[in-house]
Amino acid sequence: MDKLTVVLGDFPHARPLLDGETGPDGYLVEPVEVKPVIGAYRRMIRDLEFDVCELAPVSYLMARQAGVPLTAVPVFLNRRFHHGDVQCAARSGIRVPRDLEGRRVGVRAYSVSTGVWVRGVLRDEYGVDIDKITWVVDDDDHVEGRVPANVERVTDGRSLGELLRAGEIDAALTGNAGTGRAGAPKAGWTAAAEPEAGGDDSPYPLFPEAGTIAVDHYLRTGVYPLHSLISVRTELVERDPELPSKLYAAFAESKRRHLAAQPDWSAVPRLARQGRAIAADPVPYGIEANEASLHAMVRFAEDQGLLDPGTVTGLPSLFAAGDYPRA
Repeated sequence: MDKLTVVLGDFPHARPLLDGETGPDGYLVEPVEVKPVIGAYRRMIRDLEFDVCELAPVSYLMARQAGVPLTAVPVFLNRRFHHGDVQCAARSGIRVPRDLEGRRVGVRAYSVSTGVWVRGVLRDEYGVDIDKITWVVDDDDHVEGRVPANVERVTDGRSLGELLRAGEIDAALTGNAGTGRAGAPKAGWTAAAEPEAGGDDSPYPLFPEAGTIAVDHYLRTGVYPLHSLISVRTELVERDPELPSKLYAAFAESKRRHLAAQPDWSAVPRLARQGRAIAADPVPYGIEANEASLHAMVRFAEDQGLLDPGTVTGLPSLFAAGDYPRA
């Protein structure tokens, strides 16, 4: 039986697969732990180090365009809304989204998924000219060479959280996309605390009612931001064209087994909340179930200079040929 080295984040709905309870027919899954898992993205894209690896969707698109021999399976293990991810510096005076024009906004790297989704929403929903914002980064993109002129690199070693508290940037994204970590992915990466609430130097949200606004956006557009897909070394797919279908079936069965034990998603409270808010599966798999989100992701990547227009000729072309029923 062939072995597949597999790297995934800590998702309980994928644990049955990693634990060997289910897996692709004819293969033995060999889990590889990388913390933070974002560090594995770079290793997969630059060195093809693993057989199967979770990847940020935009990074996958960029790698694919750059000729990296990877292909994907439409399994999306993680989803997030992003209206609550923009925090403004205490004395920035920012009150509405267009106030961000002419300002400096921190994001871990220009192509980080949260940044792509946030910029897309700011432009589409609020008419923000994202090219008039200086994007301040403190890490490299997984795929290099697509950074626009309005990106500035932090050079003195300070974190985005420190810069936001000092008022040296006007706003920043939160969590792993910005102020919740420091520098490139490494051990202890998330030890950097988010700026504390309260006090004169505390940042404040751009959208105070972010949860309500995010769900409204989803209900109007059908766009539910994607945050991971499953990539496979193309060589393995060429060797076994059925592998993508087998992997998809294994991930779907893994999710089914998890939900049989915890149907309320209680192991992932954030996904449980999102599922209740949209009254639907918080992590739907397949192309059809994610059509609006995939179209938006491609369009945002093109608009932001990360993907050449016309590179994607249709949603099925993004993935290996296979059988992908809604799951």
